[in-house]
Amino acid sequence: MGESNWAGNHAYAADAVVTPRSVDEVREAVAGASRVKALGSRHCFNDIADSPGGVLLDLQALDVPVEIGDGTVTVGGSARYGDFAEQLHAAGFALPNLASLPHITVAGSVATGTHGSGRRQPGLAAAVSAIELVDANGELRTFTRAHAEFPGLVVGLGAAGVVTRLTLDVVPAFDVRQDVFDDLPWEAAFEHFDAIEDAGYSVSMFTNWVNDAIDQVWVKSRVGAFTERTALFGARPADGPRHPAHAAGIAADNCTPQRGVPGPWHERLPHFALAFTPSVGDELQSEYFVPYRDAAAAIAAVREIGDVVAPVLLVSEIRAIAGDELWLSPCHGGDRVALHFTWQPRQAEVEAVLPLLEERLAPFGARPHWGKLFHGVRGDYPRLADFRALAGRLDPRGKFRNPFLERHVFGG
Repeated sequence: MGESNWAGNHAYAADAVVTPRSVDEVREAVAGASRVKALGSRHCFNDIADSPGGVLLDLQALDVPVEIGDGTVTVGGSARYGDFAEQLHAAGFALPNLASLPHITVAGSVATGTHGSGRRQPGLAAAVSAIELVDANGELRTFTRAHAEFPGLVVGLGAAGVVTRLTLDVVPAFDVRQDVFDDLPWEAAFEHFDAIEDAGYSVSMFTNWVNDAIDQVWVKSRVGAFTERTALFGARPADGPRHPAHAAGIAADNCTPQRGVPGPWHERLPHFALAFTPSVGDELQSEYFVPYRDAAAAIAAVREIGDVVAPVLLVSEIRAIAGDELWLSPCHGGDRVALHFTWQPRQAEVEAVLPLLEERLAPFGARPHWGKLFHGVRGDYPRLADFRALAGRLDPRGKFRNPFLERHVFGG
């Protein structure tokens, strides 16, 4: 077929790609297919969105208008966060959280449990108050928080239908400043982890695991709640703009403005600006979520194998995320710390490292990000049986199943 994901590390095995322009065309395509999955920005690093021998629905041309209501915004499943954030801000509203990249679609981000950062900010899926999807029969169905099935459908992995529209909670618009600190001593990170996470609205630490200090700490603060600092537990203010992979010699040209310059939420909460190629471009990614209470121990466990991880790594990011009650969310049931790995594009070598990494994180019940590279760990999901039953009711013939779902959700 010749189609691949964003990173180019997975070639889709579907027989055809269809580009519907309306919800009715989505319904028709789903009803007529024996196997079908939806594609958004393709920013996944595994086969979660593939449909071997079936049909892929590329939703980038789906025409669903943005509707701003009283405390909500409704968008099409193919909308990218960066596409409507400025419109939302102009109307006086904001989303409470954004991921590092504004380039990703709402439906794909929500379906895989993608998140932003902030000890008291839940992931992106927590903002969803209604979801419209096309089920296996081609019927259009809407679910809200009033429905018992709703917590199982939001982080749905594409297993129950093709999401065509979502309604998100919004808050009043706010401005953010972004300050970067260099060289946080590891001892300070362990001793003052809570205080560092509370230093801003959103906090990210960047490391390669082998340096003597954590390379950078990015503190994103709401302008009205900013605390002036000349240092952060031994880390010093950066003397210029930084890319997360600054230690690897990458310039900060595609990053959002730093050095305390205030700006709208949607131009500061992401690390990368919409107008540029995000992150480092040519890369692979993995991410694991551990309970917040285990953060220091899990970080120490990875640091012990830093000499194995670092040779294939570009940079790692450590972030905290508030818990939620969405059945297959990696943050289901309590606050989490996410350990993110941006790898060099050397897949065989990365995959050789993953078993050891997962072995070290297994004692903490690590859950992988559903859309990124992982080996065998899944983590414990107390509502997994309920999710399987729900997907079975909405898709009794397995139209939306694929090898990824069989391996990691329905097969074990």
